[in-house]
Amino acid sequence: MRWAFITDIHANRQAFEAVLADARSQGATHFALLGDFVGYGADPAWVLNQVMAMVADGAIAVQGNHDEAVSQGSMPGMHPDARAVVDWTRAQLNEAQLQFLARLPLQARGEPGHCLFVHANAFDPRGWEYILGRSEAVRSMNANPARLQVCGHMHDPMLFHLSGTGKAGDFRPVAGVAMPLPGHRQWLVVPGACGQPRDGNPAACYALFDPARSELDDARITFQRVAYDVDAACNALRATDMPAALVDRLTRRLGLGE
Repeated sequence: MRWAFITDIHANRQAFEAVLADARSQGATHFALLGDFVGYGADPAWVLNQVMAMVADGAIAVQGNHDEAVSQGSMPGMHPDARAVVDWTRAQLNEAQLQFLARLPLQARGEPGHCLFVHANAFDPRGWEYILGRSEAVRSMNANPARLQVCGHMHDPMLFHLSGTGKAGDFRPVAGVAMPLPGHRQWLVVPGACGQPRDGNPAACYALFDPARSELDDARITFQRVAYDVDAACNALRATDMPAALVDRLTRRLGLGE
């Protein structure tokens, strides 16, 4: 059994297609989707159709803050660009897709042994606070006894751990290198953003998880980076009525522009 952990797709069809193809080619048979399926990108309906089909086929999915915002609709106090993104995205979706977003759970338990999936953190899932570093990661791990937590929201891949004595540590993973997850520690995995990486690397992020095969074996996590057609994603954005700054943001965050 091999799991793929995918988060922060942000309506980026090109990135999501590339990640799904890579995960399946790597033998992934189970999927956990950690929210923010919409927002920023040009293809929310296509992405949601794929997500809904995967959930119907057994995938786990949780709600992100962008999913909540789009399902509820724009608010008067929003920044004008944020309101424009929410309004445009809602106009692309049908009622079934909006209801799907609204009904997504904030967190879910997973089959790969004592695993918790949540978009932002386990200590206040609806508060949408970021796991900026070790202190927030420890707070999240202390909030739930799950041996493995998997969180989105932060767009850069990271791995945190906590020992039974309270000693914490973190790793900035190297793509393609499998890392053991010894069972005597708690672990928190941040796979990084599929649809909008923000670490200067244009490749889409996700993670592969191999559960322990026995009590004598360690589970393993492998962070992956997948090249995709960034130009096509930008051209799709330019063809929408959303703010032009979204293209600048995507290219700048990817390190492709100024």
